[in-house]
Amino acid sequence: MSRVVRIHTSSGTTGIPTVIHHTQADLDAWTDLVARSITATGAGKPDIFQNMMTYGMFTGGLGLHYGAERVGMTVIPMGGGNTRRQIQIMKDFGTTVLHITPSYMLHLHAMLAECGVALKDLRLSKAYLGAEPYSEDTRRKIEKLWKIDVYNSYGLSEMNGPGVAFECVHKNGMHVWEDVYGVEVVDPLTGQALEDGRQGEVVFTNLLREATPLLRYRTRDIAAILKGSCPCGRTHRRISRIAGRTDDMLIINGVNVYPSQIESVIMKIPEVGNNYQIFLEKNGALDSLTVKVEISSGMFKGDLAQIDRLKERIRESLRASIIISPRVELHEPGSLPVFEGKAKRVVDERVKI
Repeated sequence: MSRVVRIHTSSGTTGIPTVIHHTQADLDAWTDLVARSITATGAGKPDIFQNMMTYGMFTGGLGLHYGAERVGMTVIPMGGGNTRRQIQIMKDFGTTVLHITPSYMLHLHAMLAECGVALKDLRLSKAYLGAEPYSEDTRRKIEKLWKIDVYNSYGLSEMNGPGVAFECVHKNGMHVWEDVYGVEVVDPLTGQALEDGRQGEVVFTNLLREATPLLRYRTRDIAAILKGSCPCGRTHRRISRIAGRTDDMLIINGVNVYPSQIESVIMKIPEVGNNYQIFLEKNGALDSLTVKVEISSGMFKGDLAQIDRLKERIRESLRASIIISPRVELHEPGSLPVFEGKAKRVVDERVKI
C-alpha cells in the first residue's frame, strides 16, 4: 500500500464494488493509453474537451480527463448533471469534443431548444460514448441529430478504466491496445477460447499492472474479435461493439433476451424519440414484458389510428427479433425517467424466488 497513490472502484450498482489500486506507473501508463485513443479519433491540441462523465471513484471521468490533458486538449471538467449549464458551457467555450453516456447525449439534444441554443451556435465535432451499452442504430441516431462523429470506447475499472479499446477514424471496430492488454474471447459456459469472428465473453489480462494485476479476467461483456485489418494501418486487433453482458441477459418465459436487442429494433424506427424503458412483471405464472417508448411530439397530434399503427409496428418488429410479443406503450417526449449517469433501462419487478 505504500506504493499505491490512488484507489478507484467499479461503477456497478449492485453488490460490493470491485476495488482497484494504482501506483504512479499504473496511472502514467493508463494516461498514455487514453491519449493514444483520443489521437486515433483525429482529436488533438486545438480541441476543447468537455467531460460530462462522473468524477470520483468511477474511472470514466478522471481517465479521459488526464488522457485529454496529455494530448494537449483544453479540458473542461464538468462532470455529470446540470444540463442547462452543460449546454451554456458548450456554447460559451466552443466545446468541440464531448465525453458522455449515449442516453445523456440524446437528452442533451432534446434540451437544446428549451435552452434557446441551436446547433449552429455550437462548435461540437466529436463525442466519445461509453459507460453503458448502446446499439449501432443509437450511434447513427446521435450522429444524425448532432451532425457530428461519434466514437465507441471501451473500458472497465478492473483493467484501469476507459482506454482499453477505442475506435479510430474509420469506426470499424475498437482497437485493443495489445501491447498492454492480452485479449481473448471465450465461450461463456465452457471457458473455451473461440476463433476470431465468433461472439463470446471477452477476457483480458493486464500485462503492465504493478498494483492489482489480473490474469484472464472474465469481463461478462459479449463481443467478437474482428477478422481482417483496419485501413488506419494499426495492427492491434479489434473487437466489435459490446452486444450485451452475460449478467444482463433477461430470461422471459424461458426465452433469452438482451436489452440491446430491444434497443436495436426500436432505434431503427424514425418516429421513436430519445428514450425508452423495459418493464418486467409477473402476470400470474407468466412473465409480462412492456416496452415503454417516447415518440416524437408530432405523433400525438395525429389521429388515434396512426398511433395504433405505430404501436403495432413496434410490437411486430420486436416480436420478429426477440420472439416474445411485448406490450408497447407510447409516451410523450420527456415523460420517461432521464439519467445523467448510466441509464437504468430495465425495471424488473418480477418476484425473485
